[in-house]
Amino acid sequence: MTTIDEITEPEALSSAPKGRTPSWWGMVLFVATEATLFACLLASYFYLRFLTSAEWPPPGIKKPELAKPLAMTGLLLTSSVWMAWADWAIRHDRRWLLRGMLALTMLFGAAFLGVQISEYATKLSEFTWTTNTYGSLFYVITGFHGTHVFTGLLMVGFTLVAALAGKFGRTHHERVRIVSFYWHFVDGVWLAILFSLYLSPRL
Repeated sequence: MTTIDEITEPEALSSAPKGRTPSWWGMVLFVATEATLFACLLASYFYLRFLTSAEWPPPGIKKPELAKPLAMTGLLLTSSVWMAWADWAIRHDRRWLLRGMLALTMLFGAAFLGVQISEYATKLSEFTWTTNTYGSLFYVITGFHGTHVFTGLLMVGFTLVAALAGKFGRTHHERVRIVSFYWHFVDGVWLAILFSLYLSPRL
């Protein structure tokens, strides 16, 4: 009878069927549903913005400052580079590099959330999610994205723990690939939010 150790031997893993696994397709479907939800939120934002001929953001709310959002963009895009490097590292069996890149991904992702919290502290003194439609959309969209970043950090954290335990190798790294895919999705969504909520009101 085949044991679990025999199944997870490098030779067995290297001879496993090629192609995408159910876990990969599960993440693809999950990302597709979340991307649809973000698309609906951003479409609602632009619909309500152009539905009114009034000033946008509404009077009493300043146009978005760009310093913190651009800093957040730099942090998140850099974290995506680290995550891609982590994926590359384990494909080439560089396990210590994998661990280092996962740690950097977590650090930069956490820094993103820290700057976002700082931005909220400033904006809440100006408007809240109950002030008007703009406030509701701003906090729902950015807060929903922040929740996804936090979820991604948990996924990266669990992956880092598994990497420290030696669970990954050249032929056994699917979890890293799946987490990387999710993290890049979160970063891509942020670029859409940056343009929609921060840059477009200034155009």
